[in-house]
Amino acid sequence: MSHFAKVENGIVTQVIVIEQDVLNTGLWGDPSLWIKTSYNTRANVHYTPNTNTPSGQPALRGNYAGIGYTYDKDRDVFYPPIPYPSWAINQSTWTWEPPTPMPTDGKRYTWNEESKTWDEVTS
Repeated sequence: MSHFAKVENGIVTQVIVIEQDVLNTGLWGDPSLWIKTSYNTRANVHYTPNTNTPSGQPALRGNYAGIGYTYDKDRDVFYPPIPYPSWAINQSTWTWEPPTPMPTDGKRYTWNEESKTWDEVTS
């Protein structure tokens, strides 16, 4: 079985597990709206199933598709909705990145869009 994302106007509206030949029957609507996605692909890396170990195999379409994700037909990738207006998409990993990296001092932080900074979580 494979995972397929239904893409309407560039946005994923549904993700299902189905065989390609069943999808091609048209029982799920226009087969051309369904794009294959890999459950084992994230941040443009393919992982060995049920592990957190890169498999070395080519990644399929940047990320595993989720409802609300964008499908960029020209680049043939899925990527998640933008979390904040100031963030930019990294076209190597197809993930969103803030204008400044989060501190790595072991403390918890949350993004402050107004000041475009990381605020320490104190409670």
